[in-house]
Amino acid sequence: MKPANLWHWEGRANRSFYLKVGAGAFSLKILIDYLVITFLFHRAWSPLFYWRPFGVVQTITGKTGADAGMSLTMLFISLPFLWLGLAMTVKRLRDAGHPVWLVCLFFVPLVNLVYFAVLCFLPSVEVSLIEEAAPWPAVRPLDRWIPHTQFGSAILAIGLTTLLGLLFAALGTQVVATYGWGLFVALPFCLGLFSVLLHSYHAPRNFGDCVLVSIIPIGILGLLLLAVAMEGLICIVMAAPIACILALLGGSLGFGIQAAHWARRHTPALLSVVVLLTPSFFGVEHFLKPQPGIFEVKSAMEVNAPPERVWQQVVSFAEIPPPQEAIFRAGIAYPIRAEISGHGPGAVRHCVFSTGPFVEPITVWDEPRLLRFSVTANPAPMNELTPYSHIEPAHLHGYFESHQGQFLLTPLPGGRTLLEGTTWYSHTMWPEQYWHFWSDYIIHHIHLRVLRHIKTQTEALPR
Repeated sequence: MKPANLWHWEGRANRSFYLKVGAGAFSLKILIDYLVITFLFHRAWSPLFYWRPFGVVQTITGKTGADAGMSLTMLFISLPFLWLGLAMTVKRLRDAGHPVWLVCLFFVPLVNLVYFAVLCFLPSVEVSLIEEAAPWPAVRPLDRWIPHTQFGSAILAIGLTTLLGLLFAALGTQVVATYGWGLFVALPFCLGLFSVLLHSYHAPRNFGDCVLVSIIPIGILGLLLLAVAMEGLICIVMAAPIACILALLGGSLGFGIQAAHWARRHTPALLSVVVLLTPSFFGVEHFLKPQPGIFEVKSAMEVNAPPERVWQQVVSFAEIPPPQEAIFRAGIAYPIRAEISGHGPGAVRHCVFSTGPFVEPITVWDEPRLLRFSVTANPAPMNELTPYSHIEPAHLHGYFESHQGQFLLTPLPGGRTLLEGTTWYSHTMWPEQYWHFWSDYIIHHIHLRVLRHIKTQTEALPR
């Protein structure tokens, strides 16, 4: 097998070759992760990261401050290895005579480790005993209600896939209340695969048709989530990139399955994978209750005033003018003012946001150098942008938690001050690397709004 063919869905891979490619790819991934994390982002790396089923780098915290680009970089590095793992698993299943759609188990945490080990021992078979696209027995009634025309089957595939997506999105967010890999990875992948296999039930379809049929339901699903007041526009926009990529990946696999299937002879198409896999994925996440990592975001700004004058604005500051930044005007919570009751350690600071106050008991009062505080109450992270007056998705409460913050004032030559604001936080939305990129970006802009206001207020005071 040529290296270029490793990423193709077609072909077979015996157990020896599957083990060699898997071990080699995992070793290469570890090496690349180590080099990028250690030398590019200057973070501590540990092989223990790979034992956490819901994220490889989620526990990494920076010694020099969090870099919002690190998590997105690690996610993009993972994508070719994800594709390689799926393609090789499809080849191994075909070689072992098992249904190709079982590749969906690749996404189930912990189960996928046992799954890989089993595939490394299954012997090859000359002829598949189970047709790779067959769902369950006695599905011939499908012949009557699935349209034979290309347009009709596309409309049915898009409509039914969208309906299933809405059903499972409601199950994941409203019933199981898990914003994790099941919702943002397994569901879009399965929807893309499901729609293509349904569309190609009666006849083979070209790659362009498969791409359209896999991606359109994701867009319609986003509009429906907005229309039924289940989610707001900002959250849908943030989730769209990863959902579209995974839907395209599922659609690509569907194209490969139906192409191989129609190259031999007509058999029933797979219609069960999304129904069976997605709820089980939600259940695995709900049972395991993965623990989130703690992330750090640090922002800094120079102030043309000595630390003693800056300190007074850090402890409490007057109301900040209405925001002009697009993310805040779109609904992301933004700071308005800061109030304090008491003096020194034990005093309680309230940083009032557009959605409510953060309650911040002071833990370190080192005037005029360091003000550190814990966070005992978190308001909602946003007001959802929605056509309705107000909605309350579950992720607005308890899925994003700020744990601690501080202001560090460092004197600079010429009577100036370097003012640094730091926040330590966690969130329980997976893939954690992907959502970490968005949350770092938002927190950094919150920092800048406060730091700019402190700078403006301090420099306006008479000397």
